[in-house]
Amino acid sequence: MASEETEVVVVGAGQAGVAMSEHLGAEGIPHIVIERHRIAERWRTERWDSLVANGPAWHDRFPNLEFPDIAPDAFATKEQVAEYFVAYAEKIGAPVRCGVEVTSVRKHEGRAGFRVETSEGSIDARFVVAATGPFQRPVIPPIVPDGAVATQIHSSGYRNPEQLPEGAVLVVGAGSSGVQIADELRRAGRRVFLSVGPHDRPPREYRGRDFCWWLGVLGLWDLTTPPQGAAHVTIAVSGAHGGHTVDFRALADTGVELVGMTAAYDKGVLRFVPDLAANIAAGDEKYLALLRAADAYVERNGLDLPEEPQAHVLGPDPACVSDPRLELDLAEAGVTSIVWATGFAADYGWLDVDAFDENGRPDQRRGISREPGVYFLGLPWLSRRGSSFIWGVWHDARYIADHITTRRGYLAYGSN
Repeated sequence: MASEETEVVVVGAGQAGVAMSEHLGAEGIPHIVIERHRIAERWRTERWDSLVANGPAWHDRFPNLEFPDIAPDAFATKEQVAEYFVAYAEKIGAPVRCGVEVTSVRKHEGRAGFRVETSEGSIDARFVVAATGPFQRPVIPPIVPDGAVATQIHSSGYRNPEQLPEGAVLVVGAGSSGVQIADELRRAGRRVFLSVGPHDRPPREYRGRDFCWWLGVLGLWDLTTPPQGAAHVTIAVSGAHGGHTVDFRALADTGVELVGMTAAYDKGVLRFVPDLAANIAAGDEKYLALLRAADAYVERNGLDLPEEPQAHVLGPDPACVSDPRLELDLAEAGVTSIVWATGFAADYGWLDVDAFDENGRPDQRRGISREPGVYFLGLPWLSRRGSSFIWGVWHDARYIADHITTRRGYLAYGSN
Protein backbone atom coordinates (compact mmCIF):
# COMPACT_ATOMS: atom_id res chain seq x y z
CA MET A 1 0.00 0.00 0.00
CA ALA A 2 1.69 3.15 -1.20
CA SER A 3 1.01 6.57 0.30
CA GLU A 4 -2.65 7.46 -0.22
CA GLU A 5 -5.35 9.81 1.01
CA THR A 6 -8.77 9.38 2.55
CA GLU A 7 -11.12 11.41 4.68
CA VAL A 8 -11.25 9.13 7.73
CA VAL A 9 -9.04 6.35 9.03
CA VAL A 10 -10.74 4.10 11.56
CA VAL A 11 -8.28 2.08 13.65
CA GLY A 12 -9.73 -1.25 14.72
CA ALA A 13 -12.38 -3.52 13.18
CA GLY A 14 -14.17 -4.82 16.23
CA GLN A 15 -17.70 -3.79 17.07
CA ALA A 16 -16.69 -0.14 17.33
CA GLY A 17 -14.88 -0.01 14.00
CA VAL A 18 -17.65 -1.81 12.13
CA ALA A 19 -20.29 0.49 13.63
CA MET A 20 -18.22 3.53 12.69
CA SER A 21 -17.87 2.30 9.12
CA GLU A 22 -21.63 1.85 8.77
CA HIS A 23 -22.38 5.44 9.75
CA LEU A 24 -19.54 6.94 7.72
CA GLY A 25 -20.68 4.93 4.71
CA ALA A 26 -24.27 6.10 5.16
CA GLU A 27 -23.01 9.69 5.04
CA GLY A 28 -20.95 8.98 1.92
CA ILE A 29 -17.70 9.79 3.71
CA PRO A 30 -14.62 8.08 2.21
CA HIS A 31 -12.85 6.03 4.87
CA ILE A 32 -10.61 3.06 5.54
CA VAL A 33 -10.85 0.67 8.50
CA ILE A 34 -7.45 -0.70 9.55
CA GLU A 35 -7.33 -3.97 11.53
CA ARG A 36 -4.07 -5.62 12.53
CA HIS A 37 -5.64 -9.08 12.80
CA ARG A 38 -9.12 -10.19 11.70
CA ILE A 39 -12.51 -8.58 12.19
CA ALA A 40 -13.59 -9.02 15.84
CA GLU A 41 -10.31 -10.79 16.64
CA ARG A 42 -10.59 -10.36 20.39
CA TRP A 43 -13.83 -12.30 20.41
CA ARG A 44 -12.04 -15.13 18.62
CA THR A 45 -8.70 -15.50 20.37
CA GLU A 46 -8.74 -13.45 23.58
CA ARG A 47 -11.66 -15.13 25.32
CA TRP A 48 -12.13 -18.52 26.94
CA ASP A 49 -13.63 -21.37 24.93
CA SER A 50 -17.07 -21.48 26.56
CA LEU A 51 -17.72 -17.72 26.61
CA VAL A 52 -21.12 -16.46 25.50
CA ALA A 53 -22.39 -12.90 25.24
CA ASN A 54 -23.66 -11.37 28.48
CA GLY A 55 -26.74 -9.93 26.80
CA PRO A 56 -29.52 -11.82 24.98
CA ALA A 57 -29.46 -11.90 21.18
CA TRP A 58 -32.48 -9.58 20.84
CA HIS A 59 -30.57 -6.88 22.70
CA ASP A 60 -26.83 -7.41 22.15
CA ARG A 61 -26.71 -6.57 18.45
CA PHE A 62 -26.77 -3.73 15.95
CA PRO A 63 -30.22 -2.47 14.91
CA ASN A 64 -30.03 -3.52 11.26
CA LEU A 65 -29.12 -7.20 11.55
CA GLU A 66 -30.37 -9.98 13.82
CA PHE A 67 -28.27 -12.93 14.88
CA PRO A 68 -28.98 -15.83 12.52
CA ASP A 69 -30.18 -19.15 13.95
CA ILE A 70 -30.27 -17.89 17.54
CA ALA A 71 -33.44 -17.51 19.59
CA PRO A 72 -33.99 -13.89 20.68
CA ASP A 73 -33.58 -14.73 24.37
CA ALA A 74 -30.54 -16.97 23.85
CA PHE A 75 -26.91 -15.91 24.30
CA ALA A 76 -24.56 -16.01 21.32
CA THR A 77 -21.28 -17.88 21.60
CA LYS A 78 -18.06 -15.97 21.06
CA GLU A 79 -17.69 -17.54 17.61
CA GLN A 80 -21.22 -16.47 16.68
CA VAL A 81 -20.49 -12.93 17.82
CA ALA A 82 -17.30 -12.78 15.73
CA GLU A 83 -19.09 -14.14 12.66
CA TYR A 84 -21.91 -11.66 13.22
CA PHE A 85 -19.48 -8.77 12.83
CA VAL A 86 -17.88 -10.34 9.77
CA ALA A 87 -21.35 -10.67 8.22
CA TYR A 88 -22.22 -7.13 9.22
CA ALA A 89 -19.06 -5.75 7.64
CA GLU A 90 -19.92 -7.59 4.43
CA LYS A 91 -23.52 -6.35 4.57
CA ILE A 92 -22.48 -2.70 4.71
CA GLY A 93 -19.47 -3.07 2.41
CA ALA A 94 -17.06 -1.87 5.10
CA PRO A 95 -13.63 -1.06 3.58
CA VAL A 96 -11.72 -3.13 6.12
CA ARG A 97 -8.03 -3.94 5.60
CA CYS A 98 -7.07 -6.88 7.78
CA GLY A 99 -3.53 -7.84 8.71
CA VAL A 100 -2.38 -4.22 8.68
CA GLU A 101 -1.02 -2.56 11.83
CA VAL A 102 -1.14 1.16 12.54
CA THR A 103 2.26 2.10 13.93
CA SER A 104 1.79 5.84 14.45
CA VAL A 105 -0.58 8.74 13.93
CA ARG A 106 0.83 12.27 13.88
CA LYS A 107 -0.69 15.64 13.08
CA HIS A 108 0.47 17.33 9.91
CA GLU A 109 2.53 20.44 10.50
CA GLY A 110 1.14 23.59 8.95
CA ARG A 111 -1.96 21.95 7.47
CA ALA A 112 -5.03 20.03 8.53
CA GLY A 113 -5.14 16.30 8.97
CA PHE A 114 -2.89 13.47 10.06
CA ARG A 115 -0.25 11.12 8.73
CA VAL A 116 -1.17 7.52 9.55
CA GLU A 117 1.80 5.18 9.30
CA THR A 118 0.99 1.51 8.87
CA SER A 119 2.83 -1.72 8.28
CA GLU A 120 1.92 -1.36 4.59
CA GLY A 121 2.63 2.30 4.02
CA SER A 122 1.26 5.71 4.96
CA ILE A 123 -2.15 7.28 4.66
CA ASP A 124 -3.05 10.96 4.87
CA ALA A 125 -6.41 11.44 6.58
CA ARG A 126 -8.44 14.45 7.63
CA PHE A 127 -9.91 12.55 10.59
CA VAL A 128 -8.84 9.58 12.74
CA VAL A 129 -11.14 7.43 14.89
CA ALA A 130 -9.44 5.29 17.54
CA ALA A 131 -11.87 2.36 17.69
CA THR A 132 -9.57 -0.07 19.47
CA GLY A 133 -11.76 -0.18 22.58
CA PRO A 134 -10.75 -0.61 26.24
CA PHE A 135 -9.40 -4.18 26.14
CA GLN A 136 -5.92 -3.46 24.83
CA ARG A 137 -3.44 -4.37 27.55
CA PRO A 138 -4.26 -7.03 30.16
CA VAL A 139 -3.62 -5.81 33.70
CA ILE A 140 -2.12 -8.15 36.29
CA PRO A 141 -1.43 -6.40 39.61
CA PRO A 142 2.21 -6.86 40.71
CA ILE A 143 1.30 -8.83 43.83
CA VAL A 144 2.45 -12.42 43.37
CA PRO A 145 6.01 -12.84 42.04
CA ASP A 146 6.82 -15.07 39.10
CA GLY A 147 7.46 -18.63 40.20
CA ALA A 148 5.32 -18.44 43.34
CA VAL A 149 2.86 -20.80 41.64
CA ALA A 150 3.21 -22.90 38.50
CA THR A 151 0.91 -20.71 36.40
CA GLN A 152 -0.27 -17.12 36.49
CA ILE A 153 -2.38 -15.94 33.58
CA HIS A 154 -4.79 -13.14 32.78
CA SER A 155 -8.39 -14.06 32.01
CA SER A 156 -7.75 -13.06 28.38
CA GLY A 157 -5.24 -15.92 28.19
CA TYR A 158 -7.47 -18.49 29.89
CA ARG A 159 -9.15 -21.02 27.57
CA ASN A 160 -10.39 -24.03 29.59
CA PRO A 161 -9.63 -26.03 32.77
CA GLU A 162 -7.40 -28.50 30.92
CA GLN A 163 -5.02 -25.63 30.14
CA LEU A 164 -4.07 -25.30 33.82
CA PRO A 165 -1.84 -27.70 35.78
CA GLU A 166 -3.47 -30.04 38.25
CA GLY A 167 -4.29 -28.42 41.56
CA ALA A 168 -6.39 -25.71 43.12
CA VAL A 169 -6.97 -22.36 41.43
CA LEU A 170 -7.32 -18.83 42.77
CA VAL A 171 -9.43 -16.58 40.53
CA VAL A 172 -8.92 -12.89 41.30
CA GLY A 173 -11.82 -10.68 40.26
CA ALA A 174 -15.56 -11.34 40.51
CA GLY A 175 -17.00 -9.61 37.50
CA SER A 176 -18.57 -11.56 34.66
CA SER A 177 -15.28 -13.11 33.58
CA GLY A 178 -14.04 -14.11 37.03
CA VAL A 179 -17.36 -15.58 38.13
CA GLN A 180 -17.83 -17.65 34.97
CA ILE A 181 -14.24 -18.93 35.00
CA ALA A 182 -14.47 -19.85 38.70
CA ASP A 183 -17.73 -21.71 38.09
CA GLU A 184 -16.29 -23.56 35.09
CA LEU A 185 -13.24 -24.64 37.09
CA ARG A 186 -15.41 -25.81 39.97
CA ARG A 187 -17.59 -27.83 37.59
CA ALA A 188 -14.38 -29.43 36.27
CA GLY A 189 -13.64 -30.72 39.78
CA ARG A 190 -11.06 -28.14 40.84
CA ARG A 191 -10.80 -26.60 44.28
CA VAL A 192 -11.44 -22.91 43.62
CA PHE A 193 -10.92 -19.71 45.59
CA LEU A 194 -12.60 -16.57 44.25
CA SER A 195 -11.33 -13.14 45.30
CA VAL A 196 -14.34 -10.79 45.37
CA GLY A 197 -14.04 -7.02 45.15
CA PRO A 198 -16.68 -4.29 44.71
CA HIS A 199 -19.21 -5.22 42.05
CA ASP A 200 -22.65 -4.60 40.63
CA ARG A 201 -24.90 -7.66 40.66
CA PRO A 202 -28.08 -7.24 38.61
CA PRO A 203 -30.64 -10.03 38.25
CA ARG A 204 -30.29 -11.96 35.01
CA GLU A 205 -34.07 -12.04 34.74
CA TYR A 206 -36.84 -10.71 36.92
CA ARG A 207 -40.60 -11.01 36.46
CA GLY A 208 -40.11 -12.57 33.04
CA ARG A 209 -37.81 -9.86 31.66
CA ASP A 210 -34.03 -9.80 31.20
CA PHE A 211 -32.11 -7.18 33.15
CA CYS A 212 -31.21 -5.52 29.83
CA TRP A 213 -34.93 -4.82 29.33
CA TRP A 214 -35.29 -3.48 32.85
CA LEU A 215 -32.36 -1.10 32.46
CA GLY A 216 -33.96 0.10 29.24
CA VAL A 217 -37.46 0.83 30.51
CA LEU A 218 -36.08 2.31 33.74
CA GLY A 219 -33.85 4.67 31.75
CA LEU A 220 -30.70 3.34 33.41
CA TRP A 221 -28.86 2.66 30.14
CA ASP A 222 -29.01 6.40 29.53
CA LEU A 223 -27.13 7.45 32.65
CA THR A 224 -24.42 9.80 31.38
CA THR A 225 -22.06 9.52 34.32
CA PRO A 226 -21.42 6.54 36.61
CA PRO A 227 -22.63 6.65 40.20
CA GLN A 228 -20.10 7.92 42.70
CA GLY A 229 -17.13 5.54 42.78
CA ALA A 230 -18.65 3.16 40.22
CA ALA A 231 -16.71 4.12 37.08
CA HIS A 232 -14.67 0.93 37.17
CA VAL A 233 -16.92 -1.38 39.20
CA THR A 234 -17.34 -4.76 37.53
CA ILE A 235 -20.73 -6.23 36.66
CA ALA A 236 -21.38 -9.76 37.85
CA VAL A 237 -23.87 -11.13 35.35
CA SER A 238 -23.74 -14.27 33.24
CA GLY A 239 -25.16 -15.60 30.00
CA ALA A 240 -23.60 -19.03 30.61
CA HIS A 241 -25.82 -22.14 30.80
CA GLY A 242 -28.73 -20.25 29.27
CA GLY A 243 -28.26 -17.22 31.51
CA HIS A 244 -28.58 -16.95 35.27
CA THR A 245 -28.34 -14.46 38.08
CA VAL A 246 -24.94 -14.53 39.72
CA ASP A 247 -25.46 -15.57 43.33
CA PHE A 248 -22.29 -15.67 45.40
CA ARG A 249 -24.05 -17.60 48.15
CA ALA A 250 -25.04 -20.31 45.68
CA LEU A 251 -21.52 -20.31 44.28
CA ALA A 252 -20.15 -20.86 47.77
CA ASP A 253 -22.65 -23.67 48.33
CA THR A 254 -21.19 -25.50 45.31
CA GLY A 255 -17.74 -25.43 46.89
CA VAL A 256 -16.15 -22.21 45.66
CA GLU A 257 -14.49 -20.48 48.62
CA LEU A 258 -15.00 -16.72 48.54
CA VAL A 259 -12.29 -14.40 49.87
CA GLY A 260 -11.86 -10.64 49.94
CA MET A 261 -9.80 -8.52 47.61
CA THR A 262 -6.27 -9.82 47.09
CA ALA A 263 -3.94 -7.42 48.88
CA ALA A 264 -0.40 -8.75 49.40
CA TYR A 265 1.95 -11.70 49.16
CA ASP A 266 4.77 -12.70 51.48
CA LYS A 267 6.76 -15.95 51.58
CA GLY A 268 4.13 -18.11 49.94
CA VAL A 269 1.16 -16.59 51.77
CA LEU A 270 -1.49 -14.38 50.18
CA ARG A 271 -3.33 -11.86 52.32
CA PHE A 272 -6.85 -10.62 51.62
CA VAL A 273 -8.58 -7.40 52.58
CA PRO A 274 -11.26 -8.01 55.26
CA ASP A 275 -13.91 -6.56 52.95
CA LEU A 276 -15.68 -9.66 51.64
CA ALA A 277 -18.90 -9.27 53.62
CA ALA A 278 -19.08 -5.56 52.79
CA ASN A 279 -18.54 -6.24 49.08
CA ILE A 280 -21.23 -8.94 49.04
CA ALA A 281 -23.64 -6.68 50.95
CA ALA A 282 -23.07 -3.75 48.58
CA GLY A 283 -23.68 -6.00 45.58
CA ASP A 284 -26.84 -7.32 47.25
CA GLU A 285 -28.14 -3.80 47.76
CA LYS A 286 -27.66 -2.94 44.09
CA TYR A 287 -29.47 -6.14 43.16
CA LEU A 288 -32.38 -5.44 45.51
CA ALA A 289 -32.57 -1.79 44.43
CA LEU A 290 -33.14 -2.88 40.84
CA LEU A 291 -35.86 -5.31 41.96
CA ARG A 292 -37.60 -2.53 43.90
CA ALA A 293 -37.36 -0.16 40.93
CA ALA A 294 -38.78 -2.86 38.65
CA ASP A 295 -41.68 -3.53 41.04
CA ALA A 296 -42.47 0.17 41.21
CA TYR A 297 -42.40 0.40 37.40
CA VAL A 298 -44.80 -2.54 37.07
CA GLU A 299 -47.25 -1.02 39.54
CA ARG A 300 -46.97 2.46 38.07
CA ASN A 301 -47.65 1.25 34.54
CA GLY A 302 -50.16 -1.49 35.33
CA LEU A 303 -48.11 -4.27 33.68
CA ASP A 304 -49.23 -7.87 33.91
CA LEU A 305 -45.90 -9.44 34.87
CA PRO A 306 -45.69 -12.32 37.37
CA GLU A 307 -44.57 -11.44 40.87
CA GLU A 308 -41.34 -12.99 42.19
CA PRO A 309 -41.25 -12.44 45.95
CA GLN A 310 -38.65 -15.20 46.33
CA ALA A 311 -36.17 -13.15 44.30
CA HIS A 312 -35.99 -10.71 47.23
CA VAL A 313 -34.94 -13.46 49.67
CA LEU A 314 -31.16 -13.70 49.85
CA GLY A 315 -30.65 -16.32 52.52
CA PRO A 316 -27.90 -16.50 55.15
CA ASP A 317 -24.29 -15.74 54.39
CA PRO A 318 -22.11 -18.82 53.92
CA ALA A 319 -19.36 -19.47 56.46
CA CYS A 320 -16.67 -18.16 54.11
CA VAL A 321 -18.42 -14.78 54.17
CA SER A 322 -19.39 -14.57 57.85
CA ASP A 323 -15.95 -15.85 58.94
CA PRO A 324 -13.72 -15.00 55.98
CA ARG A 325 -10.27 -16.34 55.33
CA LEU A 326 -7.73 -13.50 55.53
CA GLU A 327 -4.63 -15.50 54.57
CA LEU A 328 -3.97 -18.33 52.16
CA ASP A 329 -0.83 -20.45 52.19
CA LEU A 330 -0.70 -21.31 48.50
CA ALA A 331 1.36 -24.47 48.83
CA GLU A 332 -0.66 -25.77 51.76
CA ALA A 333 -3.90 -25.18 49.86
CA GLY A 334 -2.51 -26.83 46.75
CA VAL A 335 -2.92 -23.70 44.62
CA THR A 336 -0.94 -24.16 41.41
CA SER A 337 -2.66 -21.52 39.27
CA ILE A 338 -3.86 -17.96 39.58
CA VAL A 339 -6.24 -16.52 36.99
CA TRP A 340 -6.28 -12.72 37.10
CA ALA A 341 -9.69 -11.45 35.94
CA THR A 342 -8.55 -7.95 36.73
CA GLY A 343 -9.40 -6.01 33.61
CA PHE A 344 -7.45 -4.13 31.00
CA ALA A 345 -5.70 -0.85 30.38
CA ALA A 346 -5.82 1.23 27.22
CA ASP A 347 -2.74 1.44 25.02
CA TYR A 348 -2.60 4.39 22.66
CA GLY A 349 1.17 4.43 22.18
CA TRP A 350 0.61 4.67 18.42
CA LEU A 351 -1.52 7.82 18.72
CA ASP A 352 1.01 10.66 18.96
CA VAL A 353 -1.38 13.61 19.28
CA ASP A 354 -2.50 16.02 21.98
CA ALA A 355 -5.62 14.09 22.94
CA PHE A 356 -4.78 12.82 26.43
CA ASP A 357 -4.95 14.17 29.97
CA GLU A 358 -2.10 14.24 32.49
CA ASN A 359 -2.79 10.60 33.37
CA GLY A 360 -2.61 9.42 29.78
CA ARG A 361 -6.36 8.88 29.46
CA PRO A 362 -8.31 10.09 26.43
CA ASP A 363 -9.42 13.66 27.01
CA GLN A 364 -12.76 13.50 25.25
CA ARG A 365 -16.43 14.25 25.51
CA ARG A 366 -18.76 11.75 23.86
CA GLY A 367 -15.79 10.53 21.84
CA ILE A 368 -14.75 13.96 20.58
CA SER A 369 -11.20 14.62 21.75
CA ARG A 370 -9.53 17.91 22.50
CA GLU A 371 -7.38 17.35 19.41
CA PRO A 372 -9.63 18.47 16.53
CA GLY A 373 -10.10 15.62 14.09
CA VAL A 374 -9.32 12.80 16.55
CA TYR A 375 -12.12 10.68 18.01
CA PHE A 376 -12.39 7.80 20.47
CA LEU A 377 -14.97 5.04 20.22
CA GLY A 378 -15.78 1.87 22.16
CA LEU A 379 -14.85 3.09 25.65
CA PRO A 380 -17.00 2.49 28.76
CA TRP A 381 -19.24 5.43 29.65
CA LEU A 382 -18.24 7.20 26.43
CA SER A 383 -21.64 8.82 26.27
CA ARG A 384 -23.70 6.74 28.70
CA ARG A 385 -23.91 3.49 30.59
CA GLY A 386 -24.86 1.57 27.44
CA SER A 387 -21.63 2.53 25.65
CA SER A 388 -19.96 -0.74 26.71
CA PHE A 389 -22.57 -2.86 24.96
CA ILE A 390 -22.78 -3.77 21.28
CA TRP A 391 -25.90 -1.72 20.67
CA GLY A 392 -24.50 1.20 22.65
CA VAL A 393 -21.33 1.55 20.58
CA TRP A 394 -23.50 1.67 17.42
CA HIS A 395 -25.28 4.77 18.72
CA ASP A 396 -22.03 6.37 19.88
CA ALA A 397 -20.61 5.83 16.39
CA ARG A 398 -23.59 7.61 14.86
CA TYR A 399 -22.98 10.64 17.06
CA ILE A 400 -19.32 10.78 16.02
CA ALA A 401 -20.23 10.37 12.34
CA ASP A 402 -22.64 13.30 12.66
CA HIS A 403 -19.89 15.39 14.21
CA ILE A 404 -17.47 14.50 11.40
CA THR A 405 -20.13 15.38 8.82
CA THR A 406 -20.70 18.76 10.43
CA ARG A 407 -16.98 19.49 10.68
CA ARG A 408 -16.46 18.53 7.02
CA GLY A 409 -19.08 21.11 6.12
CA TYR A 410 -17.21 23.85 7.93
CA LEU A 411 -13.89 22.84 6.39
CA ALA A 412 -15.42 22.77 2.90
CA TYR A 413 -16.83 26.29 3.17
CA GLY A 414 -15.22 28.63 0.67
CA SER A 415 -13.12 25.92 -0.92
CA ASN A 416 -14.92 26.09 -4.27
